[in-house]
Amino acid sequence: MNIAHKMIKLLGTFSLLNENSCIDIVKFQKRTNKELLSAEEYNAPHPHPENSYGRSYGEHREFLEFDLEQNRQLKQWCEDEGLIYSTSVWDLTAAKEIVSLNPKMIKIPSASNLNFEMLKYLRDNYFGEIHISLGMTTQQEEKEIFNFFKSANRAKDLVLYACTSGYPVPFEDICLNEIKRIKQAYGSEVKGIGFSGHHLGIAVDIAALALGATYFERHFTLDRSWKGTDHAASLEPTGMQKLARDLRQTAKALNYKEKEILDIEQVQRKKLKHIIN
Repeated sequence: MNIAHKMIKLLGTFSLLNENSCIDIVKFQKRTNKELLSAEEYNAPHPHPENSYGRSYGEHREFLEFDLEQNRQLKQWCEDEGLIYSTSVWDLTAAKEIVSLNPKMIKIPSASNLNFEMLKYLRDNYFGEIHISLGMTTQQEEKEIFNFFKSANRAKDLVLYACTSGYPVPFEDICLNEIKRIKQAYGSEVKGIGFSGHHLGIAVDIAALALGATYFERHFTLDRSWKGTDHAASLEPTGMQKLARDLRQTAKALNYKEKEILDIEQVQRKKLKHIIN
């Protein structure tokens, strides 16, 4: 919790340093480990013991888990910094707990986007934004997910994220053109199209913006050398700040000229333009 609080406060300062580098949303994760894991999986050793915080994979996951009251505190800390709190929910129990906090948005990770029992609970009982990653998901499964929400008139609350599930993802597997495909298929019927990146660096996100993504999710860490598989695919504070700045500045540039000769060009036109009849 102390590390999480430090991260939230740090992200809250980004807008003070540069209005173009502010972060909008801080998102955590919520899992009910005994609901997600079989007894065998829970009691098995971590596949990478050097990254484990427990004697078994289950103990490792429990060590990293925030309970409901801790999430309530995280939400308050986010709001204190002018940030939106959110959480990815991995199972039905986690979904019910986070819904009780009534956040503005809830995320469905790629691993859980076919848990229709959980999706049904969120569709019928939670009326904020529902953000869904589409990693590890076939196009037919995408349609099933979309139609499940559309059938209850909830499609306009959806944000669908192009995503490749890997940590980190090689550049050739990011497949940015999936953003165009998802936007063409669903863009007119959902709230927005997002890009959930697990790659290195920040250049790819700018291309994702140009292709039509309007929501961007990146993992954040204070130190990429920390123990754990996610840290290598995460951004440290300077990287996150630069990404936010570059996205906002590029978004301002992605427009058409409001008139054929802009005001900024008029002086240069008079000075430099040679018109030969």
